[in-house]
Amino acid sequence: MAAVQDKFTEMTWPSSPEKATLEAKNKFLGFWFFLGGETVLFGSLFATYLALKDKVPDSSHPLAKDLYSMELTFAATMLLLTSSLTSVYAMYHMKNFNFQRMQAWLLITVLLGAAFLGLEIYEFSHYVHEGHTFTSSAFGSAFYSLVGFHGGHVAFGLLWILSLMVRNAKRGLDLYNAPKFYVASLYWHFIDVVWVFIFTVVYLMGMVG
Repeated sequence: MAAVQDKFTEMTWPSSPEKATLEAKNKFLGFWFFLGGETVLFGSLFATYLALKDKVPDSSHPLAKDLYSMELTFAATMLLLTSSLTSVYAMYHMKNFNFQRMQAWLLITVLLGAAFLGLEIYEFSHYVHEGHTFTSSAFGSAFYSLVGFHGGHVAFGLLWILSLMVRNAKRGLDLYNAPKFYVASLYWHFIDVVWVFIFTVVYLMGMVG
């Protein structure tokens, strides 16, 4: 849908550009419905994981306490939580009509998210080498369904933010794309919150048995 590009200055830019139009408000409403469905889906995956944790065919298969590494998981957690903070900085500059700084902080967010994904791929490859695969046990299936599904959301979030950055690189900020940036930022925060639960339920609880 074509949109008329409004020209603003820092003085005329609204204080809440992400909610300044009816279309923007509708985006928020649709996004919260979407997050409701995502929350139910992740809740089901968490429940499945807890029910199948350490359910392996025999003693030759590794258990959670034998697999997980606090150092690697903590590093991945710090990367993702820091990326949530940088996205906050990006939205701060968006609200202050500073497109270049917003883009810079979003780029940092993307780089941190990509580093998180890199660590997760390394983690998965290590687990596969240890015999912990999707088909090795019910525990493996539940683990990769939950953590891998979250990783897929991270990858989608990165592509979403990058697409917005590239598509609007020459356009700058307006009331049409500001809500899109803001909703993408909210989605990124949702991913981070889910990871905090994964870090607690999967890794911390797994390490203590």
